[in-house]
Amino acid sequence: MTDRILPKPTPETRHYWDGAKEGELRLQRCGPCGHAYFPPRPFCPECSSRDVSVFRASGRGRLHSYVINNLGAPGLKPPFAVALVELEEGPRMMTNIVECEQTPEALVLDMPLKVVFEKVTDEITLPQFRPIRTASE
Repeated sequence: MTDRILPKPTPETRHYWDGAKEGELRLQRCGPCGHAYFPPRPFCPECSSRDVSVFRASGRGRLHSYVINNLGAPGLKPPFAVALVELEEGPRMMTNIVECEQTPEALVLDMPLKVVFEKVTDEITLPQFRPIRTASE
């Protein structure tokens, strides 16, 4: 069990959490306009169409913005970064940056990142991001 505050999957987000358990970052794409988006919802935020599908994202992105939290939070030991990552597919998502010092010197804006998954409970696996270290990743 963890002290961390965890999300509660809903029917609209089930595909996302099931994908995370399987080591996949899943997004949605609108059929009519082609817009890829996050967070999950049953309609396109761009054109409001309900003709949407789920697809496996690349899991790659870039650090768009972040804040380093130096205060404690349930289940998280400070310092830790709360980051906004811009995915290759276009959407941005809030996440944590791991496997990296949590300093302004290490967390460079626009740095390339790759998704990693942390199994927290049997139901919840959290997508987080780490720096890409080699060109072959």
